[in-house]
Amino acid sequence: MSEHDLELVITRMDVLTPGVVQLTFAQHDGSEMPPWEPGAHVDLRFASHGVDFVRQYSLCGPVSDRCHWKVAVLHALDGRGGSAHIHAAFAEGDTVRVTGPRNHFPLQPANRYLFIAGGIGITPIVPMLAQVAATDADWRLIYCGRSMQSMAFADDMRAYGEKKVTLHESDTAGLLNLEAVIDAADPETVVYCCGPESMLRALDACCVEWDSDRVHVERFARREDDVDHTGTAFDVEFARSGVVARVPADCSILEVAEALGVDIDSSCQEGTCGSCETKVLCGTPDHRDSVLSAKERAAGKTMMVCVSRSCTAKLVLDA
Repeated sequence: MSEHDLELVITRMDVLTPGVVQLTFAQHDGSEMPPWEPGAHVDLRFASHGVDFVRQYSLCGPVSDRCHWKVAVLHALDGRGGSAHIHAAFAEGDTVRVTGPRNHFPLQPANRYLFIAGGIGITPIVPMLAQVAATDADWRLIYCGRSMQSMAFADDMRAYGEKKVTLHESDTAGLLNLEAVIDAADPETVVYCCGPESMLRALDACCVEWDSDRVHVERFARREDDVDHTGTAFDVEFARSGVVARVPADCSILEVAEALGVDIDSSCQEGTCGSCETKVLCGTPDHRDSVLSAKERAAGKTMMVCVSRSCTAKLVLDA
């Protein structure tokens, strides 16, 4: 899936819940949008009070709609201001720079799926369900939220029927017994989960014995177990640029690249969006991102240079 940098117009803004607004984007001339697949996200780039923001949101509209992209934005009261600006300042007719699509949460073929969503984590799941429902695969969704009023797309999910979808209201039913849910899954079940970090940590604990190919998650922020601020200096060679440099203990590969004029795309700089993924030609990465799977980490073929470092004295990167 190729990535695009577009100036798009907001054609609709729909309030889905008191805290969630859905934005619909289109080309100014009405032409077709780039194609995408379930699990993909885009970057919204904008400025507020002199501060530049880049925020990632999952595409949640129909894949078949080639003229529009849709994202749903939760107003995060404890956030850093990006979602607050979107809710307060964005309006129909505004032009927004949008980069993508990018997909590190792709839907893989399986005979049986268990989808688990928490809060706004339902957004990447919505197009996945539409695709799976059109096949012979067996599937089930458990969608957790504080209350029905806070759960975006609740009516759309309910339309699949009670045998397929469970809407779990934690204010009345308490926290989901995730361990019981996972214990009830058979060996053919593949899990897709997106939600708050507490839910994803619990899932990791419940699925510790599972094959990594059966558990797929998407995070809003870095995994807490990946927040490692220690580091030692190492050398990096940017092969295509013909530059060799030292990466100090208190500096990232991306920062060194930017200082030297080596062009590497970046966005979140927290290891969550995948935009700075760079091919590793030689050396062993010290992965500290929240994007790559366990198998991808073990393979060591790519790395997120905004946060990850090196286990070897030197890395050679395709940049």
